[in-house]
Amino acid sequence: MCPTLSSTEYELIVEQAPIMIWRANPTSECDYFNDRWLEFRGRTMEQEIGNQWAEGVHSDDLQRCLDTYLKAFAKREVFEMEYRLKRRDGTYRWIFDRGVPFFDNGQFLGYIGSCIDVTQRIEAQKAADEARERELANLRGLLRICAGCKRIRNADGSWDQLESFISNHSQADFTHVMCPECLEQIAS
Repeated sequence: MCPTLSSTEYELIVEQAPIMIWRANPTSECDYFNDRWLEFRGRTMEQEIGNQWAEGVHSDDLQRCLDTYLKAFAKREVFEMEYRLKRRDGTYRWIFDRGVPFFDNGQFLGYIGSCIDVTQRIEAQKAADEARERELANLRGLLRICAGCKRIRNADGSWDQLESFISNHSQADFTHVMCPECLEQIAS
């Protein structure tokens, strides 16, 4: 059985939750941000309400962020998005934002959203992607060469003589000469 919470207890939960919480009214303008949001941004409620919160969204993410928000708002659908938001110290942090429409007796009242800082996850994924790309670049540079006849295997599985392979995959042309060791073997 769940205990009944007072409005003061609800307020404490919302303000002290370890996530940033926001609310938008039916016109799509934000009219509330919890303490965690305001602490993260280093701004006051008056500086964030309406559409002023968007001033903190990175310019490269702003249009996508607004498009996602307004499209979901028009359809009264849940949305999720990631974007960079300026923190109080001026650095941009990756934010995962999830908004849900809320209703009272069937009447649409706006959206409630929660945000968490996912910068470490994004940076770890970026580092893993870069490492994988470096590994693939190294593998792309490897040639499968027969240890016996020195022919090279093509991507389609066929085999070419070394000269043919290099000619087909570069701008190199060949002239054939003999090294001193081979010349000496033939002369002997």
